[in-house]
Amino acid sequence: MNGPEDCTAGVCVTCSDQALPMNVVRLLEGELAIVDAGGVLEEVSVALVDPVVGDTVLVHAGEAIAVIARGGTGGGGKDDDEQA
Repeated sequence: MNGPEDCTAGVCVTCSDQALPMNVVRLLEGELAIVDAGGVLEEVSVALVDPVVGDTVLVHAGEAIAVIARGGTGGGGKDDDEQA
């Protein structure tokens, strides 16, 4: 699965739950991030994606499963620091 365009059902085919778009507020150590879930901050795993602050990720069951919009100023992810 490469992103939300690969899933056309609108819900998870395994558990029938929906994934929700959330904005990345802060990246933490251990492949975790703080995301804004409609005014509520939540900690989620970003082990499957490579977001930057400002990106919108699709979150299902506490796991970011896709970056659906790039909003960060870095233009990339974890590799940006290595290129500087």
